[in-house]
Amino acid sequence: MFDVTARLTYKNVPTWHRDLCRVCENIPVVLCGNKVDVKNRQVKAKQVTFHRKKNTQYYEISAKSNYNFENPFLYLARKLAGDATIHFVESSALAPPEVHIDLEQQCQIERDLEDAKSKPLPDDDDDAFEMD
Repeated sequence: MFDVTARLTYKNVPTWHRDLCRVCENIPVVLCGNKVDVKNRQVKAKQVTFHRKKNTQYYEISAKSNYNFENPFLYLARKLAGDATIHFVESSALAPPEVHIDLEQQCQIERDLEDAKSKPLPDDDDDAFEMD
């Protein structure tokens, strides 16, 4: 998981992934970009390419607002069980979200992510991007 409001956390993803794969070979991995509820996003959707390079699932989430929080867990449960039909039968008892997601803005970001899938991947090996 990285913080979309802190570029350094995304720059560390390749190292974290490498270290995880060294210790736990052949496990399903999900990359999560957290804090999508925060307005000053620093890691833009088009910059998130690591998951494509490693053929890994990616979700944008907000732990604070509960936005998409269940999707990584459902994905992993399906992968581990080898059953794409697994679904959650009951919602988790969660505290009310502390913030609300601007769904229109998040839909635009998700469209940007979809658009980015069709773009060529950067040539660099470490998935780094320019820091301003």
